[in-house]
Amino acid sequence: MEFRQLQSFAAVVKWGSFTKAAEKLYLSQPTVSAHIQTLEEELNQPLLMRTTKTLELTPKGRQVYECASHILELRDRMFHLCADGESNIIHLGASTIPSAYILPEILPEFGQIHPETYFVIHQDNSRGIIEGLQDGVFDLGLIGMKEEKNLICIPLCEDPMVLITPVQKRFLAMQQQPLLPLRRLLEEPVILREKASGSRKNAERFLEEMGIGEEELNITARINDQETIKNLVAGGLGISMISERAAKNFVEEKRLLAFPLPGNSVRTLYLAYRRDCVLTPYVQEFAEFIRKKYHLSDKE
Repeated sequence: MEFRQLQSFAAVVKWGSFTKAAEKLYLSQPTVSAHIQTLEEELNQPLLMRTTKTLELTPKGRQVYECASHILELRDRMFHLCADGESNIIHLGASTIPSAYILPEILPEFGQIHPETYFVIHQDNSRGIIEGLQDGVFDLGLIGMKEEKNLICIPLCEDPMVLITPVQKRFLAMQQQPLLPLRRLLEEPVILREKASGSRKNAERFLEEMGIGEEELNITARINDQETIKNLVAGGLGISMISERAAKNFVEEKRLLAFPLPGNSVRTLYLAYRRDCVLTPYVQEFAEFIRKKYHLSDKE
């Protein structure tokens, strides 16, 4: 297995086209096809499903793509560390909510203070970011679940969960009731996040505290993207439990209704880094900037 095979595979996935990938890599299309064919033969697994109109990852191909992305990031980082005239580049992993709602708040402000520092940002679910931190792919991570193994996780801010529904008369009527008819709501078709997300973990913990097993839910879909979930709920496919931050714009636009959840339905977002990692001064500056902005302590 060679880097060029992984690079061709990752480029085809990124651009959704052998032709586009070949253009970006300055290779011929047959060369890119040969790289991927060789990779599939070495792994003894089909990685891409090809038709005349579409190009999709197989389930195993999706896992290989995640591994290939990490390998290529590590390679690029190694070259960067050994290059002359090194710039201040922070490799930052962020789960869904921090990448969409925290980073847009902090990066422009930090960039004005430290214009010499640049970011390479990778977005994934919390479990993917934790694995990237443990593998040394990222300097820092912003995640929605705490991981004790090999990581220091510093509380960043609270992220309440809400139950979202379509804007329909029966749900509008429920908003007027003094007590949330939770069990009645959860009889509706439910859309859940994928298992590796922090939001999903928090939803599972909430249901457990309420004495509601997942097997009691009418689960209609499992989706790894909160924007897709919001659009499906707004379209009437079902209800879901997501971050209040994520729901805010749809609620303000009156495309969704949001019900606050009773009990312990607030999760914490964390700033994380490897316990055995010595942070460079510019990474320390960014971590300190976040701590000050969100009034963090150094307590784990």
